[in-house]
Amino acid sequence: VQLVESGGGLVQPGGSLRLSCAASGFTFSSAQMSWFRQAPGKEREWVATITTGDMAAAADPVKGRFTISRDNAKNTVHLQMNSLKSEDTAVYYCRANYFGYYWGQGTQVTVSS
Repeated sequence: VQLVESGGGLVQPGGSLRLSCAASGFTFSSAQMSWFRQAPGKEREWVATITTGDMAAAADPVKGRFTISRDNAKNTVHLQMNSLKSEDTAVYYCRANYFGYYWGQGTQVTVSS
């Protein structure tokens, strides 16, 4: 199983970023996919999940601003992040739930003027 995140970077408050997680080594369409994030000095926290049936859920701090989606044809899950705030600064991780949990290496998102 391999998960590779991309799309992170530096963005100004109010801006947008789209994260991607490319998956390989398992049957992607059969896996529930999630995004987590970890800010400096804080525990890793759940951001959003999308099920195999395309049902999505997001944590309260990002609800209405972040959208998770998946493309089973490309074995990819995305996180569209809009109206970014400084408190969204963190390393963002992709996780697959496929007979166990698998994590990517993370991608840094920094929201700053």
